[in-house]
Amino acid sequence: MFHFLTIGYFPMQLQSVNLEGLVAIIMVFSIVLIPVIGLTARFALKPTVEALGQFFRQKGSDEALQLMERRMALMEQQLESMEGTVRRLDEAHQFDRQLKAGAREANPEG
Repeated sequence: MFHFLTIGYFPMQLQSVNLEGLVAIIMVFSIVLIPVIGLTARFALKPTVEALGQFFRQKGSDEALQLMERRMALMEQQLESMEGTVRRLDEAHQFDRQLKAGAREANPEG
């Protein structure tokens, strides 16, 4: 009659579960196991977390180094540009002096 409740030839008996006892056992195991699991995870994961932290710090310092290198290259280009401008201004100033000296030689009166 109740085939779905039978295992082999013996009918399965349903027993009532004492929920209060089950909850009490779960609470006791939780009180003990949660700190144990936490400490285990802390000591097991600590090297991994430190390695990841060092990796991201190094990655950040590598990016900062690349940024600094780009800034230095830009400053070198600007310095070269300024040196070229100063050189041209000096050449123009010398040329102007030569023109004035030539004008004085051509017109000694004044």
